[in-house]
Amino acid sequence: MSKKNWIRLASTFLTTAALLIACSSQGTSPSSGNQPQKEIRIGFNPGPYTDLFRKGVQPYLEQKGYTVKILEFSDWVQPNFALANQSIDANVYQHTIYLENFNKQHHLNLIGVVHVPTAPMGIYSSKHRSLNEVKDGMTVSIPNDPTNQARALLLLQKAGWVSVKKNVDPIRVSEHDVEENPKHLKLLPMEAAQLPRSKEDVDYAVITGNFAISSGLKLTDALLLEDMLEAHLNVVAVRSEDRDKPFAKDLVDAYRSSNLKKVLQTDPQFAGYALPKELKE
Repeated sequence: MSKKNWIRLASTFLTTAALLIACSSQGTSPSSGNQPQKEIRIGFNPGPYTDLFRKGVQPYLEQKGYTVKILEFSDWVQPNFALANQSIDANVYQHTIYLENFNKQHHLNLIGVVHVPTAPMGIYSSKHRSLNEVKDGMTVSIPNDPTNQARALLLLQKAGWVSVKKNVDPIRVSEHDVEENPKHLKLLPMEAAQLPRSKEDVDYAVITGNFAISSGLKLTDALLLEDMLEAHLNVVAVRSEDRDKPFAKDLVDAYRSSNLKKVLQTDPQFAGYALPKELKE
């Protein structure tokens, strides 16, 4: 073989090798159409929202070609830090008010891109079978954090047990805004996570949906469920710079999909969930 042919052959080999290395570094193969492999990492707190995602959302994303990784966090702080530092691509565990306050406190720029089905707060009791059994001076445990306490007081108003001032912002109601308490109920504020346990010691307990479910209660066990404001529905949160990226748009579509609607309609595990308007249509 001539020297010129050797040079031509070596050049062709090097070019082919470079192409193969480039494909490998991008997670593709020559037969894959040069499409990068898609992976999406979602953060949750352990509980019902992970279950709903696996049954109603993950299959949609996998059909779109995503490899889905679920990461669970044991507190309400780390999922947002993990999102901010790009350890995950999105999280599902908080409502808009909590997210906005978290952004202000920690100087982050995370946003909600779609509301998701959310377990509402409810009134539960181990001692009484109905709301009609309430009597003067009974004790009712409620959450002690401002956002959930506002929800609890509105729920007690729905039950007819208290009334709050008319001109108060419903997402900022506090005990100071209780105008009437005709049954002289003793309101006992405590950490939201402790409310399911308190049910054995008080007459009635106002429990957030996620903690009710994680403690073994069913939403259908509640004597009364709240009428959820949109601001209290959980959201899919992403980094603000990612809001228009394909994965964020696909998450929005997945949480509005017919597959999720079917799961909500047929799986008794999710009976009683409050739905975003898009899933009611």
